[in-house]
Amino acid sequence: MKLSETGFLESGGRPAGAVHAGTPAAQLSLEGRLLRRLLSSLGDAPVQMTLWNGESVFTGSTDCVAGIRFADRATLLKVFANPDLNLGEAYVDGSIEIEGDLVKLIETVYLSRSKARAPWFGGRSRIARWLNRTRRNTPSASRQHIHQHYDIGNDFYRLWLDRQMVYTCAYFPDPALTLEDAQVAKMDYVCRKLRLKRGESVVEAGCGWGSLALHMAVHHGARVKAFNISREQIAYARGRARELGVGDRVEFIEDDYRNIRGQFDAFVSIGMLEHVGRDHHRELGRVIDRCLGRDGRGLLHSIGQIPGLPLNPWIQKRIFPGAYPPTLSEMAAILEPHAFSVLDVENLRLHYALTLEHWLRRFEDARERVRGMFDERFVRIWRLYLSGSLAAFNTGELHLFQVLFARDRSNEVPWTRAYLYEKTAG
Repeated sequence: MKLSETGFLESGGRPAGAVHAGTPAAQLSLEGRLLRRLLSSLGDAPVQMTLWNGESVFTGSTDCVAGIRFADRATLLKVFANPDLNLGEAYVDGSIEIEGDLVKLIETVYLSRSKARAPWFGGRSRIARWLNRTRRNTPSASRQHIHQHYDIGNDFYRLWLDRQMVYTCAYFPDPALTLEDAQVAKMDYVCRKLRLKRGESVVEAGCGWGSLALHMAVHHGARVKAFNISREQIAYARGRARELGVGDRVEFIEDDYRNIRGQFDAFVSIGMLEHVGRDHHRELGRVIDRCLGRDGRGLLHSIGQIPGLPLNPWIQKRIFPGAYPPTLSEMAAILEPHAFSVLDVENLRLHYALTLEHWLRRFEDARERVRGMFDERFVRIWRLYLSGSLAAFNTGELHLFQVLFARDRSNEVPWTRAYLYEKTAG
């Protein structure tokens, strides 16, 4: 990559005019020394950082991937004090500019920061953890958190999701599939894992715009109760059920998952566990236990991580307040107290990366319309969120776990895994 119009990269990928790692600190300004410390906190990622006066620092040992240009001293100080939060905030405000590919920049930082040195002043990590602490997901707080993200307007999501408005990881048996076909393939895959039969009852915790519940009813003859606390999503899902003529088989309920009652053959949750919060995992386990019968089975589909760390504070603030991607062991711990047996575990990390490539491309194609609906700050927030998520799945910062489970004494389980890859009729 060569960005000659900014003077950022020379041919061959080396930064033009940047101060390198071997330069004595005395030759740097105070702000330049802060830049160097900031880069060291990122594991000396091969990224050029440039001040408002043109002074640049590059400490990477490989070719420069991208650059960050600071608009003023106040921005530098804020980012230095709390980079996990304020790099994102500065990008949204336009007080830093990214020179080069945003996704590649974030991937590079993720891959480099494991080599980062200790924090540069005592107590910073404890202070940052307190400042960036996760919000609690009480029933009332959960409604506020979901409203902030999912009730910003269906017209916005229509611009870049597939036709059925599926806002979770798609499944690509063939990477060349369209996003629409891959989302249908995901819904079929979930139904095959659950071995749904006509007439069976299903409860879905967190149903989005209702696509999976409707798919189960239309293509598998299931009776579904789907819970969600997003008013806009529930209204949309009810309208789709009427259009498809399955209102008698699918009930969309605007309520918290903690209020699920009744007995069902299957439990499914696609992309909701991330919003439950670690402090409420046991509550979810009790809900699953009381709503599944003797031969009940279920599936949890969730963004996850290795190891268990708080979600990035900028994502917490701007995108998913109260969210926490669980580890695989934490997902198992939801089930084990109630003697559920884990039947199958699959990691679809690269499928989510490919899903995000589609979403990001569609979002960028629609950015002028998004800007007209909202403003430039909103465009930057969502560009950073989608780009950062793509980078996280590409580099293994985030994963996508599907965990299939059943009652421990149930013998109504598959003999082999062949059924997962057989085309479902209907």
